[in-house]
Amino acid sequence: MKRFVLFTLFSLLAGCGPRYGMKVPGSLEKKLPFEVRIELLEAENDLALAVDKVDESRNEIDRARDNIRRARSRQEAAEDEVDRATDEVSREVAKLAIEEAKARVDYLRAKQRLTVGLRDVAELSLRCAFAKFELARLTAARKAKVEGSEKLDPKEFEAQVTECEAEVKEERADLAEEEKEEKATREAWEAKKSALAKKTFDARASPYVENL
Repeated sequence: MKRFVLFTLFSLLAGCGPRYGMKVPGSLEKKLPFEVRIELLEAENDLALAVDKVDESRNEIDRARDNIRRARSRQEAAEDEVDRATDEVSREVAKLAIEEAKARVDYLRAKQRLTVGLRDVAELSLRCAFAKFELARLTAARKAKVEGSEKLDPKEFEAQVTECEAEVKEERADLAEEEKEEKATREAWEAKKSALAKKTFDARASPYVENL
C-alpha cells in the first residue's frame, strides 16, 4: 500500500477519535532525516498488512452470505425433487440432498458467525498496528532529536500498544465457542455430504454434491 494511502487512513481514524488513536504530529516526521525514515518501513508494512487482513475478512463475510443463499436454493430444489420423485431410490436421494443442504446451511451460518468475530479482531488488530506505527514514529523522532518530540511521553505510546494487543488477545480467545461450533457443524455437514455421495454412485465428485 502506498504511503499516502496509509496516511489518508491515519487521518480518517484519528478524525473519528478511535480507540488507540494517539498520534504523533505529522510535522515531527517531516523533520526526520532520510536514514531515520527508513527505519519506519517495517512498521508501515505491518500496518499495510493489517489493512489487507481487514479487507479480506470483510470479503469473507460477503462470500459466506452468498454461499448461504446458494445453500438455501439447493435445499428448496431438493425439497421439490421429493415431490417429483417417481421411485423410491430417487425419493431417498432427494431426502439425503435435503439433509445435506440443511447441514450445509447450519455450517455456513456457524462459519459466518466466526468470520464476523474474526473481522472484529482484524479491525482491532489494525488499531494496534496503527498504535505501533505511531510508537515507531515517536521513537524515530526522539532518536533524531527532532524539536518537539521531547514533549511526547514514549511510555504513553507504549501503553497504548500493550493495551491494544491485550484486547486483541482477549477478543481472539472469546471466539473459542464460535470455533467449536464451526468445527462441529462442518463435521456434521461432511457426514451428510458423504452419505449423499455414496448414495449417488459412491463418488466424491457426485453431481449431487457441491463442494465449497
